[in-house]
Amino acid sequence: MMKPVQKKYYKKPLKPEIRRTKSAGGNFIDKLHAYRDQHAQALFSSLGRLVASPFTSLMTITVLAIAISLASGFYLLVINLQQVAGNLKASDQISLFLRYEISDSFADKFAETIKRNPNVQQVKLISRKEALEEFKTFSGFGSAIDVMESNPLPIVVQVTPKMTLDDKGSFQHLLESFKQAPEVDIAQVDMQWLERLELILEVARRGATLLSGLLGIGVLFIIGNTIRLELHNRRDEVIIAKLVGATNAFIQRPFLYSGFWIGFISGVAAWFIVTGMMLLLWQSVDKLSRLYGGTFHMLFLSFSETLTLLLISSLLGILGAWGVLVYQLRHTKPV
Repeated sequence: MMKPVQKKYYKKPLKPEIRRTKSAGGNFIDKLHAYRDQHAQALFSSLGRLVASPFTSLMTITVLAIAISLASGFYLLVINLQQVAGNLKASDQISLFLRYEISDSFADKFAETIKRNPNVQQVKLISRKEALEEFKTFSGFGSAIDVMESNPLPIVVQVTPKMTLDDKGSFQHLLESFKQAPEVDIAQVDMQWLERLELILEVARRGATLLSGLLGIGVLFIIGNTIRLELHNRRDEVIIAKLVGATNAFIQRPFLYSGFWIGFISGVAAWFIVTGMMLLLWQSVDKLSRLYGGTFHMLFLSFSETLTLLLISSLLGILGAWGVLVYQLRHTKPV
């Protein structure tokens, strides 16, 4: 009996180029997945270690949050002071006290002449009667003024120039032209206190920058010392990892994530501290602002500034951990 002939099917081999491409693609994807899993494991395991020692972690994060909140608080203080200075400079005026013999009609013509000046933004004329009513309202000497037979106050022309303090030469030239006018008895503007305010703000800005730098260095050292202590506690684990061939980058990974978590959580806590302090001051500052016309509104950290705060605090955590790890792992060798 004849056996049935079995047909053999041969699979056509792939070309070497295609086989190498598939093999390389599979290895790359597997390596990418493994790399992702390793970082995820290091990220959450480092957070778990912080949670496992709540007292130590809370003490470290509290100290760092206070340091970061001080730097952020001084930054907000400077920003709010700049807002106040901006409002003051925006309302800067030159007061022209006209001679007593100048009549109201002549004062109107003089004010119209000033309005045509291209360097003048706004002109306001205050008559003798208006000046007297204003003096009675704000001076508290209303009854004494009523006793006087005539109004001793002159006509005042308030001039708002277009130039700011940055253009001091043009401002001074405009002021001198008003002083030389025959209708003007006194041209008054207090430039010195505005210049002093500018200098005070400049000192405050530089002081806030220096203070933030010093506090940032302090944060680096605190996080570095915290990571150094954790590395010392896990010394045996590190030595065993080196014995089995682990690289320094692999060993550093969980410690770097620990620094990231410490910096990030400290930044979040600092944001709450600063916001809470500003909220406590908000009502008092708002009441003070209403007494001066409500031109000032307290500024808080914006969304972009909050993101910057969290980014800087996280980077400080990573840099502090990295600086310690590079030095310590170089001197940590298996016996």
